[in-house]
Amino acid sequence: MTVDLSTMSRKELLQLQGDVEEALRTAELRERQEALKAAEEAAAKFGFSLDEIASASRQGTKKTKAAPKYRNPENPEETWTGRGRKPHWVHAALTAGMDISDLEI
Repeated sequence: MTVDLSTMSRKELLQLQGDVEEALRTAELRERQEALKAAEEAAAKFGFSLDEIASASRQGTKKTKAAPKYRNPENPEETWTGRGRKPHWVHAALTAGMDISDLEI
């Protein structure tokens, strides 16, 4: 289907634009429903429900905090994992001539 846009008025073009946006929303919804149905069928083929698979995959992605590697000798409650920015107490210790290995836990 070919539409000659050059012969259409501004009002007609705006109406066409609205119709296209609505058609795109409808097509996306239809394709999402088809994808969901296909995913449910694929899961059922292996004896699972889609909810079981989705909840199992969410459980495997939980992030755990990294264990601290360094401790402030002046305040043992202050620790650092070695990731991200160095805390001020690490900078101060290194500036004072300590080696980073002196701060290891």
